[in-house]
Amino acid sequence: MKLKLKQLIVGIIVCFVIQSNAQNKLHTYVDPMIGSEGDGRVFIGPSCPFGMVKPSPDCTVSPNSGWLPMPKEVTGFSQVHVSGTGGGPKYGNIQIMPFSGELNKIDQTSFRQEENVKLGYYETVFKENQIKTEITTGEKVSFYRITYPKYVTKDLKIDPGFFLGEPKEPDPDAREAQQFVGSQIEIVSDTEVRGYSRIRGGWNNGRAYTVYFWAVFDQPIAKYVTWKDGKFYSNTSAQFDSGKKTGALLSFGKEGKQELNVKIGISFLSSLKAKNNIEVEIPHWNFNSVLSALENKWEQLLSRITISPDTSEDYKKMFYTGLYHTMIMPVDRTGENPLWTNDEPYYDDFYCIWDTFRTSSPLITIIDPDREVEIINAMLNIYKRDGYLPEGRSGNENGRTQGGSNAETVIADAFVKNLKGIDYELALKAMLKDAEVLPGGNEEKEGRGGLNEYLNLGYIPYGIDRAGNRTIDYAYNDYNIATVAKGLNHTAIYDRYIKQSEYWKNLWRADYEDNGSKGFIMPKDASGNWLDDVVFGESKIQKPTFKYTPTITESPWYVCHWCVFFYEGTSWEYSLSIPHHIPEVVARSGGDLAFKNRLDTFFEKELYDVSNEPSFLAPTMYHWIGRPDLSSDRIHTIIKNNFNSSPKGLPGNDDSGAMSSWLAFHMMGLYPNAGQPYYLINTPLIKEITFQLKGGKSFKISTKNLSDKKKYINSATLNGEPYNKAWILHEDIVNGGELILEMASKPSSWGTTMLPPTK
Repeated sequence: MKLKLKQLIVGIIVCFVIQSNAQNKLHTYVDPMIGSEGDGRVFIGPSCPFGMVKPSPDCTVSPNSGWLPMPKEVTGFSQVHVSGTGGGPKYGNIQIMPFSGELNKIDQTSFRQEENVKLGYYETVFKENQIKTEITTGEKVSFYRITYPKYVTKDLKIDPGFFLGEPKEPDPDAREAQQFVGSQIEIVSDTEVRGYSRIRGGWNNGRAYTVYFWAVFDQPIAKYVTWKDGKFYSNTSAQFDSGKKTGALLSFGKEGKQELNVKIGISFLSSLKAKNNIEVEIPHWNFNSVLSALENKWEQLLSRITISPDTSEDYKKMFYTGLYHTMIMPVDRTGENPLWTNDEPYYDDFYCIWDTFRTSSPLITIIDPDREVEIINAMLNIYKRDGYLPEGRSGNENGRTQGGSNAETVIADAFVKNLKGIDYELALKAMLKDAEVLPGGNEEKEGRGGLNEYLNLGYIPYGIDRAGNRTIDYAYNDYNIATVAKGLNHTAIYDRYIKQSEYWKNLWRADYEDNGSKGFIMPKDASGNWLDDVVFGESKIQKPTFKYTPTITESPWYVCHWCVFFYEGTSWEYSLSIPHHIPEVVARSGGDLAFKNRLDTFFEKELYDVSNEPSFLAPTMYHWIGRPDLSSDRIHTIIKNNFNSSPKGLPGNDDSGAMSSWLAFHMMGLYPNAGQPYYLINTPLIKEITFQLKGGKSFKISTKNLSDKKKYINSATLNGEPYNKAWILHEDIVNGGELILEMASKPSSWGTTMLPPTK
């Protein structure tokens, strides 16, 4: 009796430990649904870190990420998606759809009865037929477990002609819409199907890309039909590419088990390479094993930043989901590059560096510096082969420069943070190519549009697309070049580019007043005249004008989306977006008090756009007038009012993790000024954060007495010594140690005198 009691107690303890360990797994706090509704547009399906394959449902051809909330119908499940993007869609390739019935129609659209989503796993049950579909994934292989009801046929559609963003009417010149080029399908054996999808266009208006697939089933095909251009062909096992859509309907019959397992290997090289990806990556049929391996990959990365156990469930979800979203893109396609062959890293879907340089790249540098080195080396690999660094690359082609040549900032950020394994001399050459060589042809594709004018006039005049933000972006990119040149002892290059980094001043209209503040970046023509009125629309005949003010949002009301003076922003936002010369902006605004009032006006009159990147740095700018307490107040108010753990928990496009990484940084009480070697210190939302660093070191940020009432930093110590700066160098973090923040109910003199570095 005693022995049985002991065994029972031991069993209870073991179960408790197992359950406790499961609850302590950090990946369980990731909720892929955060930011899935509203403007967030995040990808909700399973993905490995930076994984090439991203399977999930497609709810019509419209959404960028494929998914829309119920009750929207599901047209199928495709294998390649992006996350959080605006503009036109990209991908949505190689769609499959389970169904039950006759093999006589292509459209097998169904509605979801239920849906279950967690990291690495997607599940839904369809109302019409009670078919359950579960999905997990490897790096290059999707894995489906499809359970059919008893006594029905187990049928499956494979549609390589589907893609996201298909226009209702064919328009070969439609901007940002993907266009069908061709597809092919072949039933290779009773358990294998292969083929490809060839699509061009999309958000980056790119050349054609081809996604090859090889599908393997754990049950034999009982019968099938293939189709081309909507016409069915019985017992025809292949449909070659003739520029028409092709596909297949497969039936696995009623016999045998109700569960059909499907592995779909994807490749950008060939169908045989897709088959090889299956053989190398998932040679078995154990769905749970694939899911477990995926969870372990994420756990290893997420555990590099641990937070205090008493953090609220909501904050845990928001924080770890933020880290997760940051590491979905860009996509690791090493070994899958159809353009050239070498052993160097190859990454794609930099979508778009204009968004990600500010927060995503710096956060990856902290979590996984080796990965960031790989990403930068991939950028340099692209430069060597394609001629320019990427900016908005997708589908194996550069495209969509929204403003500056922002790869410069990413490289400078790595340089000042001393990331090893990068050829910085080569990187400097790549940066100089952007800054000195006209891209020619399509200036949206790469390099710097308006470069001649920028170099000759010291600014880009109105009339050239995005003249305002290009001028200030190029000035910062020039500062990034000067930073690297100085570190590599190229004095002449440094002297030239540090001078050019001040070109933003040539569009600063010192006497212009708006909403009580003075001095704004404003339009100027090529003759040097300030423009109060600018041309409305794009007519070549009539040229009406409208009054240009710092609060104007030009698109879509006055000019086309890409023809604006400021891309996705106003002069109020961009006049504060001078990250290398903030003390100069303070001075030109009238000094500390005037700048404080300017920032207060910016936020209180809602001239700040929480949903977009040009405003990302602004809440921290009180630091430069010695008021870090006001920065913290602004940040916490913004987060409280705009972020949460719900499906609508992101206020704007996540933009490949840019929005999520902004949140994650601020929850830790740090914020990078990308391209510079420090982080601004703000009041954290989490009591304790520990970074597990390369080389076995760790760095901890601890708070004492942090609460809703005690929300101001009263004093700080770094490794036991008093620390009075409201910023910290990257090297202080990677060297390991502890930053302790003593909190109080009122602001103190802490951080008020030693302002953030400027050069």
